[in-house]
Amino acid sequence: MFASLSPKLRGVLSPVLTPFEVDGSPSVPRFIEHCRTLLNHDVGLAIFGTNSEATSMSVKEKRALLDAVLAAGMPAARMMPGVGACNPDDTAELARHAVAAGCGGVLVLPPFFYKGVSEEGLFRSFAGMIEAVGDARLRVYLYHIPPVTQVGISLPLIERLLKAFPGVIAGVKDSSGDREFGKDGFDVFAGSETALVDTMRHGGAGVISATANVNPGGIAGLLRDWQHDDAAARQAALNQVRAVFGQFPMIAAMKAAMASGLNDPAWNKLRPPLVELDRIQRETLLRQLDALGFQLYRGQAEEVAAH
Repeated sequence: MFASLSPKLRGVLSPVLTPFEVDGSPSVPRFIEHCRTLLNHDVGLAIFGTNSEATSMSVKEKRALLDAVLAAGMPAARMMPGVGACNPDDTAELARHAVAAGCGGVLVLPPFFYKGVSEEGLFRSFAGMIEAVGDARLRVYLYHIPPVTQVGISLPLIERLLKAFPGVIAGVKDSSGDREFGKDGFDVFAGSETALVDTMRHGGAGVISATANVNPGGIAGLLRDWQHDDAAARQAALNQVRAVFGQFPMIAAMKAAMASGLNDPAWNKLRPPLVELDRIQRETLLRQLDALGFQLYRGQAEEVAAH
């Protein structure tokens, strides 16, 4: 049923921020423009990831946004839509739609509401989704983010899935920092640019990073040059920027930077239960970014000048 396939997605991908209109609906024009800018910086599109507020969006909305970016001429092969949901029908429907569109892969969370579930239960969940899609073009990237889901994806589970679905299980986004994943011979994406150089030294495929939304040039540049003599200094510079954003609720902070950098206050809109930064938080964030010489989409001024 399933042919052996070589995973194609590599490099930097961004869990693309989702802009919203005043009425709370996704802002399609802003989304398209943001996706286009990321691609222009050599950053792929992990739309509907954690930082996309994907779990606050319906399957209908996500299908429509995927169709919109495809209609705008963006390459499906550079996309890894997040499709994971707690119910199998939604997961399979969005995965099937992504595969039919030619997306390079799909990023799949474990079912995350019930805690303390067994490996057998998780295997049945992933296997059921793969079998429901039933398409040899499917490439699944497992999303291991136990700090958020509290449901991990263990090495024995990965080994079992690889044996059952060779070629379909293409890799993992490791947001735990667990270096053990590098032993399995499939593609590992770090969950933050702070682990970029280390991940590449261990044979990783790249990074899927929240702050690639706002610092795509710096992160993509380091991935291209991670073997250069100045890689450690550039890694430290990226870590500084990440640390500033990490002092605040990450999604709200990135949207505040977008709103400021694009002079577009609509970017501050989030879907409940998330809320925007308050005035003091926003001013503190922007002041600290200014102190680093940070520029939206381009990173630190020194990096832009040097590279």
